[in-house]
Amino acid sequence: MTDVLFPRLSDQDPNGDGVVATWFVDDGATLTVGQLIAEVAVDKVDAEVFAPADGVLSIVVAEGRAAAQGSVIGTIG
Repeated sequence: MTDVLFPRLSDQDPNGDGVVATWFVDDGATLTVGQLIAEVAVDKVDAEVFAPADGVLSIVVAEGRAAAQGSVIGTIG
């Protein structure tokens, strides 16, 4: 199992919360490493999240929900 992490985007508050703005793939989707899977936002800074491994995605944090930077937002198994 490989964790999909919310990237640390804020130098001022690296443990603060952000939002999972968009999932570009559905829960249960088969992914390939490097595939664009989500967009996240912290303090008006947006970032893309790419699959760190091949496998099947399990979404942990739903679209539009808050998550701490560095936390797990999904898993790939």
